[in-house]
Amino acid sequence: MSTLKETTKTERSALDVFFTPKSVAVIGASRNPTKLGYAVVDNLVKSGYARDHPVYPINPKADRILDLKAYPSVLEVQGKIDLAVIVIPYKYVPDAMRQCGEKGIPAVVVITAGFREAGHEGLEREREIVRIAKEYGIRVIGPNCLGVIDTYTPLNASFAAGTPPRGPMNFMSQSGALGTAVLDMALAGRLGFSKFVSLGNKADVSEIDLLEAWADDPNANVLMAYIEGVPDGQKFIEVARRVSKKKPIVAVKSGVTKAGSRAVSSHTGSLAGSEQAYRAAFKQAGVLRAETMETLFDYSLALAYQPLPPGDRIAIITNAGGPGILATDAIERSGLKIARFENETLKALESYLPDAASAANPVDVLGDAIADRYQFALETVSKDPNVDGILVILTPQAMTDIVGTAEAVADLSDRLEKPVLACFMGEAEVRKGIDILTKRGVPNYPFPERAVEAFRAMSDYRNARARPLPSFEHFDVDQGAVRKVFEKVRGEGRVTIGDFEAREILQAYGLRTPESRLAKDPDEAVRIAGEIGYPVVLKIASPDILHKTDVGGVKVGLASPSDVRDAFDLMVYRAQRYVPGSRIWGCVVQEMTPKGLEVLVGMNRDPQFGPLVTFALGGIYVEVLKDATFRVAPFSREEAQEMLEEIRARALLDGVRGSPPMDKEAIVDALLRIGQLVQDFPEIAELDINPLMVLEKGQGAIAIDMRLVLSSHA
Repeated sequence: MSTLKETTKTERSALDVFFTPKSVAVIGASRNPTKLGYAVVDNLVKSGYARDHPVYPINPKADRILDLKAYPSVLEVQGKIDLAVIVIPYKYVPDAMRQCGEKGIPAVVVITAGFREAGHEGLEREREIVRIAKEYGIRVIGPNCLGVIDTYTPLNASFAAGTPPRGPMNFMSQSGALGTAVLDMALAGRLGFSKFVSLGNKADVSEIDLLEAWADDPNANVLMAYIEGVPDGQKFIEVARRVSKKKPIVAVKSGVTKAGSRAVSSHTGSLAGSEQAYRAAFKQAGVLRAETMETLFDYSLALAYQPLPPGDRIAIITNAGGPGILATDAIERSGLKIARFENETLKALESYLPDAASAANPVDVLGDAIADRYQFALETVSKDPNVDGILVILTPQAMTDIVGTAEAVADLSDRLEKPVLACFMGEAEVRKGIDILTKRGVPNYPFPERAVEAFRAMSDYRNARARPLPSFEHFDVDQGAVRKVFEKVRGEGRVTIGDFEAREILQAYGLRTPESRLAKDPDEAVRIAGEIGYPVVLKIASPDILHKTDVGGVKVGLASPSDVRDAFDLMVYRAQRYVPGSRIWGCVVQEMTPKGLEVLVGMNRDPQFGPLVTFALGGIYVEVLKDATFRVAPFSREEAQEMLEEIRARALLDGVRGSPPMDKEAIVDALLRIGQLVQDFPEIAELDINPLMVLEKGQGAIAIDMRLVLSSHA
């Protein structure tokens, strides 16, 4: 495939020494072809690195390895060493790291396994090499990794089975085995890489470091990642958000199911974050999420080798009606648009194509079309101002000129500033055409739907890149009032905060709540109800009962003193019966709020990304349909507004069947204030406002019921 033009002008990052070292030492180099230490040296030689740079095999029992002079230690090497690759048993790695430090080696790749992934003892060993690295200022990739490759240096400091061809894609993987499979695909000519890194256990260098280092890589058009977990979720969002403005980042995240999460922990010791947190974080950071490895490469090929479409209008040129219809359906389902041609385009196509052909989009050039008919259609359609991208579909039929058509598609792609994707369907008959497309930088997909998904990814990236960096609002709040509540709760040995106490917290952060007062007995409840005004709501007040409705602890529409007395007595009785030993403070008397739309605003703290704020419509929508959306705090007002648009039942917010539109700005305001609250107080582990009663547009929203849970440690 075609690649980027090389450039010598680039800002060097702190990790460049891993990819452009002037010399490499292999600690654990071997003369035995079955050993990893042999494979690493062999790759350094075969990749061409050893032709122009010193390679120092380190082995105290060998004089020469692969015709290179061997040394007993890095300390015996006379010249400077930029990069060391360690492939010795884990118990000897700390001593080797110290020698690297004494030698002044700035970068080390530890291929050796037997560290964090091997259990507690392995984790201690890993911590030891990290301590040594920090002591000497060494950057470390690994341990338990495959190594690193840079095809432009060229450098292959790995034990992979060969060096992949050059190409405009950088790939990082936490799984070495998956990396070997990807490299084998590249060796088959299907992919081209600039840089490849197997991260292993990420004791030091992580995805975040590589994203920063690769942001200005002149040889890469797209940054790809296989991720099992990230070390610092907030920093990942911050860095990826900046880097994605320069280059598309496409990532596949494993361990999103409960079983998958357990597998991740046992595989590399990563702490997998929740699926919702990753989905939100990737969206906020502008990272394109690939659900599978297949889509990871489908998206990346399009982004690496083709320009971004200026819009979402796609033209289809095909020699078969069925695949053209499949592509049309896929385009409409994906949210893209079928391009509507100008009259001049339609007339030109109609005058050239056979009578049975279709000049409308999709353009059907018929099964007997040879290359010239495809070429005319391509040239004509590409000039139409209503076309933002072209999908070329070919099925192998008796008259089909597969090679000539592939050349015509590639010729147009070379000249056109719009993306061209191909779908040469089949296998044996179309192989020569696909090889031409691949060599000349036109991504080919075996089925129309996959090509359309690639167009969708390009559109998503264009939109994400165009979005300005977010600005975060800060409200004037009363943090002192919140601290007092927390101190009182912790002083009583509790971590749960029920509705009555939580109300003070929300009021301190500017959220509107209904008038509420605590009554310790029925007489006091009646007096308060009279002052508030009937009808009223009565709620059980207990620090031990968070889900009040489960014990009959909520009564609404109480319209008289007798209603209040009866409800108070019954509520306390039920609470004592269903939750024996619970502390009963009495009941909260609350004003009845105007009728509106019930929504939920909540937060739980993700182990990797921190505060994950939730928005959903209340009742059945969240409980049964799981219709909810998420963002990692902090988020901007625009991102909060997007949350409202992402739920499936969003039409209810705008008013349906005569009901008025709801106050969406009040919801956005509540989301932002809760986002600030949970950032200001990281000890809040969980929070629910359910319901937040949203009134008609312009009338605001009222937090009716809420609960908080503090972390067990202060």
